[in-house]
Amino acid sequence: MPSHTDAVQAPSLQERFLGAYLGFASGDALGATVEFMTAGEIRATFGVHNTIRGGGWLRLKPGQITDDTQMCLAVGDAMIASEATGGWDLRCVADGFVKWLRSRPVDIGNTCRRGIRRYMQDGSLHAPELHDDAGNGALMRNLPVALGTPPVPLAELLEGHDPVFTQRSLEQGRITHGNILSDASILMLGQLTRVLLAGGGVDDCHRVAEQWIRQHPKFNFTPWPGRTSGYVVDTVQTVLDGFFSASSLEECIVSVVNRGGDADTTGALAGQLAGARWGIKAIPTHWVDKLDPSVRKKISEQVEALLRLAVGQ
Repeated sequence: MPSHTDAVQAPSLQERFLGAYLGFASGDALGATVEFMTAGEIRATFGVHNTIRGGGWLRLKPGQITDDTQMCLAVGDAMIASEATGGWDLRCVADGFVKWLRSRPVDIGNTCRRGIRRYMQDGSLHAPELHDDAGNGALMRNLPVALGTPPVPLAELLEGHDPVFTQRSLEQGRITHGNILSDASILMLGQLTRVLLAGGGVDDCHRVAEQWIRQHPKFNFTPWPGRTSGYVVDTVQTVLDGFFSASSLEECIVSVVNRGGDADTTGALAGQLAGARWGIKAIPTHWVDKLDPSVRKKISEQVEALLRLAVGQ
């Protein structure tokens, strides 16, 4: 397989959209096998885990996705259903989470479950502020917002001026997560994703990450602290270290999931960034082929609709 670097002809916007979404799903399916394992346990069991094979603590079928991709699809469906109102209706997003919860998903985080049930009970769209509850459940589902919100020029993105994306991202996150670190993580990885979609390079991403870390030093990932839990700081540090250390999409995702811990989420988010950087053609064919066909089809349909929402194509 040829090496995929930034020197290769730049992928089109549609290829970046597909790369980000299918990279996310591939990282989710790959990482789910080794979720909650340590790096040492992964080495002892698989050597290098680089094949979508299912199993894991959730006993998944090969190519089956987890709550990470499922919640993304719920957000994407809500945005597409709201096309007549510009692609955004927060109550439609919350109703999508309710529908997903009622489908008896294979897994759901405690904070997400609690927030969705609160909405079902009282209709409130904003979780109470909790300083000690900074999980990654709101971060992991924001990709459709990054894709389907109208773009702004790269120069403005690099300055952090992306008001519609900021509003939508925080609104969807706060349905379940009322935490400043959760907010910051959503906007940080979202800004990086949108910079890449706009054609920005890795140097631009370094600049963005450095700006965020100056504001929120807890996210500093150099040197990588070595923690892979579902705490959103650990998640962001792991994803950024893997992304900035990699020279290809496959290397990025494989290196992240082989660190273990919350590997489905870190793998998915690494795939999101790497896919937005290198595009759909960089994803190993055997990963895409292994994904649940209904998920592949759904993602492809959403990408077309989200691209239309974003830029009218």
